[in-house]
Amino acid sequence: MAGFLNAYRKLLELPLSILVKNNPIPHHPIEELELNISQPIVYVLPYTSQTDFVIFRKNCLSVGLPDPLEQNEINGNLLPRFVFLDEGRRFFKSKGAKKETITVFNKYLELHRTSPDLDVQLVPVSVLWGRAPGREDQTGLPNLRLLNGLQKTVAALWFGRDTFVRFSQAVSLRYMTREHGFDQKIAQKLARVAKMHFAKQRISATGPRLPNRQAMFNKLLQLPVILAAIEDEAKSKNISREKAHKEAEKILDEIAANVSYESLRVADRFLRWLWNKLYQGIQVENADRVRKLALEGHEIVYVPCHRSHIDYLLLSYVLYHQGLVTPHIAAGINLNFWPVGGMFRRGGAFFIRRTFKGNRLYSTIFREYLSELFHRGYAVEYFIEGGRSRTGRLLAPKTGMMSMTLQALQQQQSRPITIVPVYVGYEHVLEVDTYAKELRGAAKEKENAGLVLRVIKKLRNLGKGYVNFGEPITLNAYLNQNFPEWKEPPEDRPQWFNKAVDAVSHQVMVNINKAAAVNAMNLTGTALLSSRQRALSREQLLEQLSSYQQLLQNVPYSDDVVVPAEKPEIMLDHVLSLDRVGILVEKDNFGEIVRLERSSAVLMTYYRNNIQHLFVLPSLVASIVLHYEGIQKDLVLDAVLKIYPFLRSELFLHFTEEDQIAQRVEQIINELQRQNIIKHSENMLTINKPNIRMLQLWSAGVREILQRYYITVNLLQNNPLISRADLEKESQSVAQRLSVLHGINAPEFFDKAVFSAFTNSLKDQGYFNESGSANTEKLHVLAEILTHLISTEICLTINGAVTKVEEKEHSEN
Repeated sequence: MAGFLNAYRKLLELPLSILVKNNPIPHHPIEELELNISQPIVYVLPYTSQTDFVIFRKNCLSVGLPDPLEQNEINGNLLPRFVFLDEGRRFFKSKGAKKETITVFNKYLELHRTSPDLDVQLVPVSVLWGRAPGREDQTGLPNLRLLNGLQKTVAALWFGRDTFVRFSQAVSLRYMTREHGFDQKIAQKLARVAKMHFAKQRISATGPRLPNRQAMFNKLLQLPVILAAIEDEAKSKNISREKAHKEAEKILDEIAANVSYESLRVADRFLRWLWNKLYQGIQVENADRVRKLALEGHEIVYVPCHRSHIDYLLLSYVLYHQGLVTPHIAAGINLNFWPVGGMFRRGGAFFIRRTFKGNRLYSTIFREYLSELFHRGYAVEYFIEGGRSRTGRLLAPKTGMMSMTLQALQQQQSRPITIVPVYVGYEHVLEVDTYAKELRGAAKEKENAGLVLRVIKKLRNLGKGYVNFGEPITLNAYLNQNFPEWKEPPEDRPQWFNKAVDAVSHQVMVNINKAAAVNAMNLTGTALLSSRQRALSREQLLEQLSSYQQLLQNVPYSDDVVVPAEKPEIMLDHVLSLDRVGILVEKDNFGEIVRLERSSAVLMTYYRNNIQHLFVLPSLVASIVLHYEGIQKDLVLDAVLKIYPFLRSELFLHFTEEDQIAQRVEQIINELQRQNIIKHSENMLTINKPNIRMLQLWSAGVREILQRYYITVNLLQNNPLISRADLEKESQSVAQRLSVLHGINAPEFFDKAVFSAFTNSLKDQGYFNESGSANTEKLHVLAEILTHLISTEICLTINGAVTKVEEKEHSEN
């Protein structure tokens, strides 16, 4: 029998190797699942299928896992390295597992009794032929469950590139015996758990059935809250109820997605070509977090940062290839234009207007549609920033979608809702040229087919893309911990609600920044922009890249930050090989100079700003030591503690407690000392003069932020009674003047939003009294610190501009 099976498998190998592509999930199971290949591994497959086995074995060998056809030898015993749980080809034909499988489990469990160092790992593995979830108006399982050899041959032709081999987290038999003993019933329990696991895994890969769109519309339009909104629409606009009802149908049709699995498959082919054309690879981190949530039955809400229009395409592509359901995506109504609007809608996009203000019917329908998606178990994705960041920083969160998410949770949502923050990064953003024009004052160009074609024509070598799944926030647990009153009987708008929405939204931004992916482009841009001349010798640049890299590795910002492992020379050569980055290499008698073109400086700030939050605290410490030249360590900490709250608010930093900040400053000081950038003697910190250039480059990371703070503080000191609106307006005017006189290229330097955020932080930190007047004593202390950290030239320019503002106000009065 064994000989016949081996011959049959050999016969299948050739056609399947041609028709079916290797698609292991995860892509590196040994590392991602933390498998110990020095211990025996037993693969558990859901049902007997030699076709599936051949595909599974091929994927095993491709990722370096032990060959399933070979046996495990343990203390002279030879035991199979794989088992089938069930006889049938369907999920699951029989109620119990195969007797042979239970016997094999028992033998492995028994070996643990006599071998204390043994730890056999059971690894569940399933082969997914296609990912069609089926539709609600269809009966039976979707066609992706294939019944016989002929059907599998047809499937190999049709689904070959959509066949995935899913490796799951290993179960330790040592753990099982330690917790449950060696009873033979443990083997049967293992089999039952494995069956439930495979059923959950299928749901996590395909998702719930797709809705009958019209049936869902009919259900929503009968909800009392929507009927009341229709009635209100008819009365307020003095139209018939039938006309208001048709308007409601029209709104629903405008909003709702119309997902098609075949469209997703076509999109996958296009996106695979697109990423190969655009990028040299997509690096994905921490997808195991999301797979675990999906298996546990969580309602998943993806909240990525928004850098580019291709963010949602990239995230859907990554999720599909990580064995997860592609989400329904909230897209701006500006993207609903021919021909891409229909394509996006079939790919899962549902469209949202820029504002709901004053339109009760629209807001009610949209809220109930979103709640229905949650209720049916569809994964959802939305961009909390509201639009793409033109500066490369995270924008202040728009809380409308988060508010609706919490409202859905209140409406007796049975499944836990978990927010998954996602950091999306690129070494080159498609729209960055357009962003530069907009930042210089050009009007935003409306999305249309012509714009899409122009972008496609520019396809070129854009380096790498990065998708990093941050620390999830399970809303039930978060609210239980921080807002326990949320479980009380619901009111229209309870007091805790808005605070909770703001808190969760802020935490999402913090977790996105905690999952930043550092790359060669933003490190190189950070170093070059730190030089006032935007130029460094090749040796200086490589030295600074190495310094950045060492600090990120030795004093990690968080466990989720991804740091490049390549040597600085390789990173620099990679950046220079990319198209249109605006970095020139010039030679003189002393060697090579790497220079950033003036016209590209604004573009490069975009990439620097992606990771500015990682370096702002080390930069502040470096700036304090540089400008004071010699300073006591406790005074450094005191200065940091006074400035840090504003940095935390502006850049969504995650250190909150004073002890955390003190520990972080201590680690930074030790690292700068280790790199010989500063000297640390007893309680004094001083400049290490041979490496003062590195200290100057480090300090530049916070230079422009401190200058902005000084502008606002100076204005407040001169006029403590100035209104918030005037303060922000005049701060922006002074910053614009400073940027022209001193060649500051950072686009966010005179952005009104950053001054608004700073004045809010001043209020939160008690720099205004109850009457709204500035607290001059506290301001004086802050101003003294800032004055020491800003060059005399800049201080004089700011003081002069502030004096002119004061003179102007006096003349007007």
